[in-house]
Amino acid sequence: MLQVDVRELRHGPAEIEGELEAEDPLFEGLQVPLTGPLAVGGTLERAGASGFYWHGTLDGQVRSICRRCLTEFVTPVSEAIEVVFSTDPDLQDDPSVYPLTEPLTHVDVRPAVREELVLAVDAYPLCRENCRGLCPRCGADLNRGACECAPTV
Repeated sequence: MLQVDVRELRHGPAEIEGELEAEDPLFEGLQVPLTGPLAVGGTLERAGASGFYWHGTLDGQVRSICRRCLTEFVTPVSEAIEVVFSTDPDLQDDPSVYPLTEPLTHVDVRPAVREELVLAVDAYPLCRENCRGLCPRCGADLNRGACECAPTV
């Protein structure tokens, strides 16, 4: 479950564990094509009178297109997350804090999952580090061998 009742936190940290399906509405509009469920885990604990600290993980796989050769491939996404949620009005504009509104009954970590997933996915993926890309003249995939174009002088 990715929502924690704040009453549970009176007794100490709460474990968070769950999966979000690739088609979950949370990911709508992100253009991060998950190939399966995204596993989410971690611990949520109190951080002062008006805050909560979540240290967790995201694990899944995304479908990517190589920026050099345009080959589609699957790449793992595994990210450690450390975020703060707060009801403090002085922190509501801080981009590193996820704002919570009063009256507070639950802490929902899904907004942090959405943002952290986008940050974890490589914006310019490579199918492999030494990808040779495409020939600029004929478009042949140079990873499969040399093309038939005449060498440039």
